Amino acid sequence: MLDAILTHTEAGVLTLTFNRLYKKNAITAAMYTALAVALEAAVSDDAVRVAVIQGAEQAFTAGNDLADFLNNPPNTAPGGEPAPVVRFLNILRDFPKPLLAAVAGPAVGIGTTLLLHCDLVYAGDNAAFSLPFVNLGLCPEAGASLLLTQLVGYPRAAEKLMLGEAFYAEEALEMGLINRIVPPSEVNAYTQAQAAKLAAKPVASLRATKALMKMANTHLQPVMQAELQHFGELLRGPAAKEAISAVMEKRRPDFSKC
Repeated sequence: MLDAILTHTEAGVLTLTFNRLYKKNAITAAMYTALAVALEAAVSDDAVRVAVIQGAEQAFTAGNDLADFLNNPPNTAPGGEPAPVVRFLNILRDFPKPLLAAVAGPAVGIGTTLLLHCDLVYAGDNAAFSLPFVNLGLCPEAGASLLLTQLVGYPRAAEKLMLGEAFYAEEALEMGLINRIVPPSEVNAYTQAQAAKLAAKPVASLRATKALMKMANTHLQPVMQAELQHFGELLRGPAAKEAISAVMEKRRPDFSKC
């Protein structure tokens, strides 16, 4: 079986590739661990100056693999061993080097929220973003309740987070979520070219610039912790159970009793 996360470092650029296309790159606990381990190692690896997260021309990621998610629910208890997804989100938040993303096709749930932690994001004109947490009986994660509101303002963030409807590359560009739209067949190569430009620049200057730009987000860590607590409580509730069961059974959920 092929590795579901491909890891490659060349010319100062660490590239992490979702490689589970038959499942639209849906992310399992093992994949979160692989992503976290690679990014954690990159922090102190002088051979890595820039990191890129990418998918395929047809799909960035469909978000959490729900079957795996049910079998490996995240540990949301404070003080315990962090779940793989939490470990990944923590290193995303704290990663000190430039982080880029190349997005084509669906970017569902965490496939969109992780972009809020990237410094540069390039998308194919087939990119489809969605934040369906409420529709799954859950709440935002990855600090999206803070970061998305800061980026696009409260009314638009509320629309995206509460309705959970898909939006597309042109709107994502207008919102400021992505930097540029390119053809899907070119998005990975274009992002690699941008990463190469950054890798040629003085790493200390890039790290200082990123750290200074992130200084204003002093509330991000407590917001992410609060999100995690609510997420855990909701995950155990009736609405999430009904929503996830409905997805697995390919039917419309019934929230009339939730």
